[in-house]
Amino acid sequence: MSEFPIPATTSSAPPPPPAPAIPGESTAPLSNDDLARAQRILKVISDSYATKMVGQDRLRMSLLVALIAGGHILLESVPGLAKTTAASTLADTVKASFKRIQCTPDLLPSDITGSQIYDAATGSFRTVLGPVHANFVLLDEINRSSAKTQSAMLEAMQERQTTIGGEVHPLPRPFLVIATQNPIEQEGTYELPEAQMDRFLLKAIVEYPSPAEEFEILNRIDSGALDPDRHVPGAIGLDDVHDLQDIASRVHIDPAIRNYIVQLAYVTRNPAPYIGEERARFIKYGASPRASIAFLQASRALALLNGRTHVLPEDVRSLRHLVLRHRVLLTFEAEAEGVRSEDIIDQIFASVPTP
Repeated sequence: MSEFPIPATTSSAPPPPPAPAIPGESTAPLSNDDLARAQRILKVISDSYATKMVGQDRLRMSLLVALIAGGHILLESVPGLAKTTAASTLADTVKASFKRIQCTPDLLPSDITGSQIYDAATGSFRTVLGPVHANFVLLDEINRSSAKTQSAMLEAMQERQTTIGGEVHPLPRPFLVIATQNPIEQEGTYELPEAQMDRFLLKAIVEYPSPAEEFEILNRIDSGALDPDRHVPGAIGLDDVHDLQDIASRVHIDPAIRNYIVQLAYVTRNPAPYIGEERARFIKYGASPRASIAFLQASRALALLNGRTHVLPEDVRSLRHLVLRHRVLLTFEAEAEGVRSEDIIDQIFASVPTP
């Protein structure tokens, strides 16, 4: 039986072949104590988040999935939708170090990673670490920084370290980059390179609040609940985050769902037999293996958020836009015809049988 997905046009598609066992993977299910501890920690985070954030449940879910999975997240929206507030609230809840970097065209790589400064008193150089050395790093308007500065984040995001003057400096754990970008401004912006986009576990689109939510925001402004100096009431420690990440790594994923993930990634790279030539021509590049890894990690985190010890196919489906919208790259022709990456992603998922 072929290990590749069967085209949707085939009348009797056989079930997905079983994925091979992963050497060294623990098959022991999570205990009830593990699951209960994870739910207690997640409740503290969610309750604290709700004290400053009105609505934005999708944003909360996306941030928590990224935190639990140990990945980074790119937030895209027009200004004023509380992206910065969400990032700082999450860091305040965890009681972790938080740094905000306002990206501008004249921002240098050393302004992010750090540099060596000559000390005249000792006649030697000393290393000054940059703001990227924090548990939570908010890169505000990342597309305003130059390509050279954007590339300085690649080592930090992928290797969890920086190199300054030939010396390697590990980053703290956990390490979460929350980057934001404004899609409506073009002047003074630089499009993120594909290599850096792929380093983000998820890309979330932050939406406008409803009228009722916006009314509540005004009430909280008057009550002082959104004052920058007011901290969230509940808090967890870094050890709790490490426990969450450890528990999530032991969430069970059936081999059939693993194969489902591999099939989906394969179809993004070979779309024509599955979604037709007319739609396939809009895809410039398919998803890299990082997409499969992202589905694996993020679906475990989402299952844990939903109080389960195992991943369901619905977890993978619900993450499809977050994981693939910045990895399935479309042609200029698609943009000209108003075809969105989400539309293509939905067709890809419709073409692959759900296990």
